[in-house]
Amino acid sequence: MRRQKSFDETGGLLYIVGTPIGNLEDVSARVHQTLEQADLIACEDTRHTRKLLSHLGLAKPMISYHEHNRFSRMEELTDRMEAGERVALVSDAGMPGLSDPGEELVREAVERGVPVIPVPGPNAALTAVVASGLPAQPFLFVGFLPRHSKERKAELERWRHIPASLLFYEAPHRIRQMLADVQEVLGDREAAIARELTKKHEEWLRGRVSECLTWFEEEQPRGEMTVVIKGASPETKESQGEEESSEWWRALTIMEHVDWHIHRGSTKKEAIQATARERDLPKREVYNTYHKDQK
Repeated sequence: MRRQKSFDETGGLLYIVGTPIGNLEDVSARVHQTLEQADLIACEDTRHTRKLLSHLGLAKPMISYHEHNRFSRMEELTDRMEAGERVALVSDAGMPGLSDPGEELVREAVERGVPVIPVPGPNAALTAVVASGLPAQPFLFVGFLPRHSKERKAELERWRHIPASLLFYEAPHRIRQMLADVQEVLGDREAAIARELTKKHEEWLRGRVSECLTWFEEEQPRGEMTVVIKGASPETKESQGEEESSEWWRALTIMEHVDWHIHRGSTKKEAIQATARERDLPKREVYNTYHKDQK
């Protein structure tokens, strides 16, 4: 066990800084102060973050940290923190670490004993759920679903019987197919969809999934979407049965099943073990099938 006293820490550390999700006026005084004091800002897109710094009247050293360079940058950033630098991690919008590689950097910093201090800011998922008109407690944040329909349906199967509002992020070019899969797997539930949150063209759709799908079939989707789907009712869970719920993976091949776990942070060994356990198969059989299919 390690104890961290955030406001007594000296030396290198990692700030997790929440930034506006659209409206720059949502930036807090503490975010301003933190970015001003940081030795380095790690961000998804330096051009995007430069606009925020310009709005705040700041000029700070920046380094890119995103999906495609996260492994090479992670060691560099943690080395610099261990050497005494204060690094502020920001995303293009909202809180880092949710649906972006910031989670991996936080985990690495914690493992190395580098203090990690959150600086709260706006978040699209929370902003959407509290204004959705759907139950805000409990809720389950899922984030982006897989890009391909087969894997997306398998993911939705996992949450079909959860009695909590489900929160998703989705890109405009995938929203139609995503809603079609939601309707097929979860049913025609109540939904709320927000686009361009906090921006000039903020817009909401509230209604059944089928109604939202019809709207997007007639209108061109624009802007990043935050989708809230009402959770399962107890009646739905009882009628479907627990056994079906536990086999959310049945639409996947063994290779897809293992990759599903890997894409969510498991090592290959852990993913094979989890797949074998869930399918009630010998681990060696899953191992051999997975590596055979890779060839």
